[in-house]
Amino acid sequence: MSTARATATERHGISQKTAVCVVYVAGLFLSTLDMTIVNVALPTIGRDFDVPSTSVDTVSISYLVSLAVFVPASGWLGDRFGGKRTLLTAIAVFTVGSALCGTASSLGQLVAFRVLQGAGGGMLASVGMAMLLRTFAPAERVRASAVLSIANGLAPTLGPVLGGLLVSQVSWRAIFYVNVPVGLFATAFGLMYLHGQPTSPAEKFDLTGFVLAALGFGLLMYGVSVGPAQGWTTPTVAACLTAGTALTATMAAVELRKKSPMMDVRLLRIRLFASGTTVMAVQSATFLGTLFTITLYFQDQRGMSPMAAGLSTFPEAMGVVLGSQLASRVLYRRLRPRRHLMLGAAATSVAVALLGLLHRNTALWLVVLLLVALGLSIGQVFVGTQSASFATVSEDSSGRASTLFNVGRRLGGAVGVAVATTVLVAVGTSHPGAEPAIAGYQVTFLTLAAFNVLGLYAASRVSDTEAAVTIPPPVHPAPHKEKEPQP
Repeated sequence: MSTARATATERHGISQKTAVCVVYVAGLFLSTLDMTIVNVALPTIGRDFDVPSTSVDTVSISYLVSLAVFVPASGWLGDRFGGKRTLLTAIAVFTVGSALCGTASSLGQLVAFRVLQGAGGGMLASVGMAMLLRTFAPAERVRASAVLSIANGLAPTLGPVLGGLLVSQVSWRAIFYVNVPVGLFATAFGLMYLHGQPTSPAEKFDLTGFVLAALGFGLLMYGVSVGPAQGWTTPTVAACLTAGTALTATMAAVELRKKSPMMDVRLLRIRLFASGTTVMAVQSATFLGTLFTITLYFQDQRGMSPMAAGLSTFPEAMGVVLGSQLASRVLYRRLRPRRHLMLGAAATSVAVALLGLLHRNTALWLVVLLLVALGLSIGQVFVGTQSASFATVSEDSSGRASTLFNVGRRLGGAVGVAVATTVLVAVGTSHPGAEPAIAGYQVTFLTLAAFNVLGLYAASRVSDTEAAVTIPPPVHPAPHKEKEPQP
């Protein structure tokens, strides 16, 4: 057993497995929540700072771009300075950025502080995942993945609800201040209970790889984020996407020739890891794209307030949480990784396609039932990919692998929202008459369901043999002891 994994020992009654889960889930929850909680407050922020809606969008876009820019360096930082130090620093940076966002007196200040938030959020996701991989044995990761799904599934759905409540009852500044106590708790808890992990020998910082990856991913994220609103053929969007693609391709070519690359794209030659990363990226696109579309459907087609729409999407998050528990306790072990992931991906496509049959007067209970089914399906994929993908990745490469995995997840989520927005605009949601308007939502759901088939194909390439070490052994009941006869 490695030194890192031996950190399952207790400190003050808290095991390292519990400590890593608590700190990582708290940090991941905050960074994921901030992807959706701010959107509800944008109109209010725009009025407060007296800026047009086209400008206030930079509050969200700057955060997403910053996430993409700082993710590439996270693996190197975690290996060089140790997981505990890097993870707690990332959470502290995110927390400070949140507090500063709440004090912003201009749009420029708010955007700058959002970039700081994104820097912390971009680092913590990959570093925390690497710590998780090193703390939990492969057969235990399925249970840990079920805990992570609380953040991945609950936070995006909770964002609009919590954001609407805080903006309407307190202030838009409260959506940033709410992060501070959670961030302080995670930092203090980590300082007390996390063990310091051994650092790798000092490797030279791959400046070329970092610059190419940061610029490439940042431009791609920016282009994908603003493309639906500005138009994909506008000079700015086209230039960002073209340059981002070229820089990313150049980065891959350059990194392949380096002995110690920052973005170790050679890991994508590992079939199991590449398949799992692809499934997660596609599933993230489908999940966030569907969440975005169903929220607009509730408001535009059913006349709900943003708060009511957010509450109506909440059953999907509950489905993710329940599905994650079902996956970790029963289905992953019984179905084996390949069939489990294929089942989850196929069921996700079916559930999203059924949402494409919705009309304005569809019974609300039926919509909620479909959202629960969707959440149950997505929970299977979230648990399965996070459990199986790293089975054939060495412990020394886990930091770099976590970076690639999270890049795919972040870019995938942005692509999903971009696809949904583009189809809605192309089909039309504001034409007179009910059918053309609802048709935009129907076609969007069907498009997302078809897109998710790419994840089903990637899942079919998962090898049960390669992922066998991640399958938990069956739990046998303790033998019943006969009572000894009394003399």
